[in-house]
Amino acid sequence: MQADAKSSAVTVAMTINGESVRESVAANTLLSAFLREQRGLTGTHIGCDTSQCGACHVHINGRSVKSCTMLAAQADGAEVTTVEGLGTAAELHPMQAAFKEHHALQCGFCTPGMLMTAIELARANPEADENEIRAHLEGNLCRCTGYHNIVKAIAAGAREMARSG
Repeated sequence: MQADAKSSAVTVAMTINGESVRESVAANTLLSAFLREQRGLTGTHIGCDTSQCGACHVHINGRSVKSCTMLAAQADGAEVTTVEGLGTAAELHPMQAAFKEHHALQCGFCTPGMLMTAIELARANPEADENEIRAHLEGNLCRCTGYHNIVKAIAAGAREMARSG
């Protein structure tokens, strides 16, 4: 990361969804704003501006992180994956397919954050039970559902991820 003393801007370099990126950003730019406003990756949702809802989760070096709690400069040198980097319309990621199959979304606003959190759990514990899944989702809010179908989808998606490697 390089700082420009005149403008309080920094240059960050990172890999986003497999693409190497090098850009100048204001030193106080949140990662969520950088992804949405400078990179056009609007799947990273901003729901609360207080890091309460979890809609802005992305993966930083494989770990699920709320991108509204991190400066873009803090992601310098990192591997960043957003929901856009998971699958394609023609070939969904197994967790995306499970969310679709188990009707684990309604309005869809929380879904990107739920997916990123679920994938992290599935990688760490593909056999997670309902209580473990619910505990891992703490910090991800859905205002539309009772979470029942989300939990079912995560369990199914984790099993499929384990099968498909």
